[in-house]
Amino acid sequence: MRKLKNEELGRLQVDAFKEAPKTPVVLILDNVRSLHNVGSVFRSADAFRIEKIYLCGITATPPHKDIRKTALGATESVAWEYAPQTESLVRSLRESHECWAVEQASGSVSLEAFQPLAGKPFAFVLGHEVKGVSQEVIDICSGVIEIPQLGTKHSLNISVAAGVVLWDFWSKTRGQTQP
Repeated sequence: MRKLKNEELGRLQVDAFKEAPKTPVVLILDNVRSLHNVGSVFRSADAFRIEKIYLCGITATPPHKDIRKTALGATESVAWEYAPQTESLVRSLRESHECWAVEQASGSVSLEAFQPLAGKPFAFVLGHEVKGVSQEVIDICSGVIEIPQLGTKHSLNISVAAGVVLWDFWSKTRGQTQP
């Protein structure tokens, strides 16, 4: 086994990425305060070639040096948009996407039991590092996904949670036919 060199990875150029088919997912960052978390979410979004990231409320937007530091250029490849109100955005996206909050809540669906339909567009809402996804947003989502945790903290960094949810969605839907 040999570690691959960067030029062997088959990386897409930004223009090719923008034209390539996307995983039918958007991420909604609901008042995320850490610019490093925002940048890390951009990198995960690039890795799974998702449709778009929505940055809502107090969530910072590119260009910013602290976002750029962790995004490593993904702010150039991944489509993004700022929306001042998360609730308004989720209401409008419900017409075209299944909208799910990623949060710890009564009645949540454990991530391993979550079964998305291939080809159906989804929106996942990730919240503030301390307060999480607002109750108002949870109330208008189709449901809540909870990532099982066994430790003492029961708290994942938002960028880690985004990566886990994107990986799970991608692994469950890749190769499936459109509905």
